[in-house]
Amino acid sequence: MPPAVDRSRGAALLLLSACASPPLDGTDVADTPWAEQSGVHPGFDAEVWNHRTFPGKAASEFSYARLEGRDAISVTAKGSASMLRQVLRIEPEELGAVRFSWKVPALIEQADMALRDKDDAPVRVVLAFEGDRSRLSARDAALSELAHLLTGEPMPYATLMYVWCNRREPGTVIRNPRTDRVRKLVVESGAHGLNRWLEYERDIRADYQRVFGEAPGALVGIAIMTDSDNTQSRASAWYGPVRFLPVSAGAR
Repeated sequence: MPPAVDRSRGAALLLLSACASPPLDGTDVADTPWAEQSGVHPGFDAEVWNHRTFPGKAASEFSYARLEGRDAISVTAKGSASMLRQVLRIEPEELGAVRFSWKVPALIEQADMALRDKDDAPVRVVLAFEGDRSRLSARDAALSELAHLLTGEPMPYATLMYVWCNRREPGTVIRNPRTDRVRKLVVESGAHGLNRWLEYERDIRADYQRVFGEAPGALVGIAIMTDSDNTQSRASAWYGPVRFLPVSAGAR
């Protein structure tokens, strides 16, 4: 396969935060206390949490941990990229807030999420949304069709990531260098918060409106992701449970 086609193939697969793929053998967090407290439970139009891998990418290591009195997921990336993800469905009118926490021991020095070849992050909380695909640009529509051809499912209409950036200020929006339909919202910056638990509560609707300039569609997937495949470096982090709050409790 020519290099240009191979790069496009890899980009499409990596952007599929809401598409189906086989869970990594030997990794099962569905029955852990972390999973019981996170996302939407099965029976509420949701699947169990699974470790999802990307073809051609080494997998990061996910495991349950009890850290400083918290139920957590420990993640180690060694030149790798994969995610722990739950497929779910929350209708737009039911979108409230998402509450999450993480602990990061060190940043990825070479990383820059605005650059295609340095787009790594020690922590990401990833939200995938439905939307009106007729509004996609020709480039994004083609990328979605390529993803559909390769995996049997199109890429999400929009993906919002909460991230920790090396240098950009909280509130900065970083557009993915491969597609305009993936945008990152910086919620932590620099090294001052390293080696301690940091807590966040984000109004999903307000953040989506600000980042994409339109009202959100249904939320169809959530994931946590620590990746270092572009910089071929090592990164580690811990994530606390990821919880959804009802509309009445959401930040306004």
